[in-house]
Amino acid sequence: MDMLGSLAFYIPAFVLILLFLTAAIKVLREYERGVVFTLGRFTGVKGPGLILLVPYVQQMVRMDLRTVVLDVPTQDVISRDNVSVRVSAVIYFRVIDPERATIQVENFMQATSELAQTTLRSVLGKHELDDMLAERDKLNADIQKILDAQTDAWGIKVANVEIKHVDIDESMVRAIARQAEAERERRAKIINAEGEQQAAQKLLEAAEILGQRPEAMQLRYLSTLNVIANERSSTIVFPFPMDLKDFLKAVPRGGKED
Repeated sequence: MDMLGSLAFYIPAFVLILLFLTAAIKVLREYERGVVFTLGRFTGVKGPGLILLVPYVQQMVRMDLRTVVLDVPTQDVISRDNVSVRVSAVIYFRVIDPERATIQVENFMQATSELAQTTLRSVLGKHELDDMLAERDKLNADIQKILDAQTDAWGIKVANVEIKHVDIDESMVRAIARQAEAERERRAKIINAEGEQQAAQKLLEAAEILGQRPEAMQLRYLSTLNVIANERSSTIVFPFPMDLKDFLKAVPRGGKED
């Protein structure tokens, strides 16, 4: 009977000690930190590993320090040149200060998501559509810089921002295609005109060189006849003497001699 009485006394005490240790012992993984509050007041950040808490006196908030990938919902943006587009993005960030991420903001995930949406609309609305399509890296850097500066007070570090999609209306796609086609035609005309200009300049230089000696013009004339003769054509060529050209120049227009 004495033994049973002793067991009846120790068993509840053992259960209480077991419950106390279960509530007091916490294990945090390598990527986790515990923000500890004692009677509601912040007392420190603990972890990783095994930590001990005073049950009902101390409370702990677990904080994950790994990088979080946040998908920003698609936003309707009106560019500076009044084009309506739908833009989606993704943000990479992590908690670097568990104390501020717990105390300074109620829900840092929701706060970062809402801030990313408003910043995305604000930054892209200051640029034209061509900038959104051609200078995406610069826009990513601008958005990341603004978000990082504003979330620093929450203990959040925004590592990277990537714009995933820029969706344009079908009518605007056709307009952009027409614009690109007109741009290609403009470039083709400019290149053709530049080619004509360069060819005319070279012909002028060649004419100046050939005009220095009459024999050079005669040799060029004979070379042209040789090329025509080698081709298979029905063209009849009548040689025109170069001396006759000079004689015709010497004859006055009225048919009268000086």
